[in-house]
Parts: sequence; structure tokens; C-alpha cells
Amino acid sequence: MKTLNGIILFSLLSSACTKEKPMPIAEPAANVFVTTNTTGSFTYLALGDSYTIGESVKQSESFPYQLKDVLKTEGLTIEIPKIIAVTGWTTDELQGAIKQAKITQKYDIVTLLIGVNNQYRGYAIETYKKEFSELLQTAIDFSGGRKTRVFVISIPDWGVTPFAKNGPKSAQTIATEIDAFNTAAEKITSDAGVSFTNITTDSRMAANDTSLIAEDGLHPSGKMYRNWVNALTPKISAALK
Repeated sequence: MKTLNGIILFSLLSSACTKEKPMPIAEPAANVFVTTNTTGSFTYLALGDSYTIGESVKQSESFPYQLKDVLKTEGLTIEIPKIIAVTGWTTDELQGAIKQAKITQKYDIVTLLIGVNNQYRGYAIETYKKEFSELLQTAIDFSGGRKTRVFVISIPDWGVTPFAKNGPKSAQTIATEIDAFNTAAEKITSDAGVSFTNITTDSRMAANDTSLIAEDGLHPSGKMYRNWVNALTPKISAALK
């Protein structure tokens, strides 16, 4: 996933389900479940899809790992993140993986970023609302019921990427759909009393700044992930302190 050769894909759509150009997807496996070590002061669970594993960038450049490193400069030692995420996952696929993982541990920090593949595949937003609500409650449960330790991140706008230019939908259509999913997620999150961080506006800066896009022409670069981390750090630092 770190080179442009054989672009690692974003979202696997079978030809039987769609005639759209498939988004790049990742080979399953390596990054599905990352083992947590037990030497740190705070534990961290990251739930999501390609944006959480950091598709097409080094693991150290993914937002969970950059977040861990930045929080360390704040005097907060974070264990190696436990990650449940795979490129291409929708809300229901993330739910299935969580059940498969059979996690019983509680975590000091939980992040949730999911939904872009629901939008890409044309799934109903009502289904997304239901499954996102369930995932949010699962995240709260993983935090031991501590809502101040759960952090939802908005879906970035992939419509500004080079990959999207050859697709069947215009950048404006993609943006409108992404906004609708984010509006739904933000309301559900706010109603639950959980922090919601909007990084979508920042992601749209990639339209004029290619340094914010990874080599595959679709996913965020380490530089963009750092911007997300900068938005999350004050909130998480305050919650942990």
C-alpha cells in the first residue's frame, strides 16, 4: 500500500452490484487487528476503515499512530493502538469485525471514523444512521461508559482527489452526499453527548494541495492526517488530564 505499483484499492464493489469504477481496495489481513502492548499509561482503540489504518502511508503516519506520538509530547503516554479497521469496510462490516474480535477490555480512548464506503456504494442513509448509532454505543461501551473518552471523526471528502475525477459522480455530488452522511453522524454523536471533530473542510483543501494526498491519488497523506491529529489533540488531552 505504500507504492503506486498495483494501487491498493479503497472499496471493493463487485461487478454484480455496480457498474461504477471500483475504488482501490486493500488486501485483507495485515492491519485488521493490531495487538496492544501493556507498557503504556493509557489504552487506545481505533475503529474505522482505510482512513484509520492509514491506507497508502506508513503506519507511523496514520492518524492513530501520529496521535499517540503527539499526545506523548503533551506528557500523555499512550499504548500502541488497538486497531479494528480494513480498507473498504462499511458500518455493517465494522460491526461484524467487532463481534468477531470478542473484545472484553475497556479503553481509555476510543475513536470512530466510518461511513465513506456506505456513501460510495450508494447505501441508504437511514441504514447508516441505524448502524452508526449502534457503533457509537459500542464505542461508548468500550470506553467503560465514559462518553468524554470517545471521539468521532467526520468522513473526509474523497471527491477532491485525482481518483474521483474519472468516476461517474461529480465532485459536487460526492460533496453533497458526504455532507449528508456527516450531518447525520454529527447529530447522532451530539445527541449522545460525544465529541465530534469535523475534518471534512480540511480534507477539501486537497483540491489545491496535492501534498495532502497519498501516492495512490485517493487517500490522505501523512500531512493531512497530522492536521486531523492537531484538531483531536486538545480534546483528547483535556479528557485525559
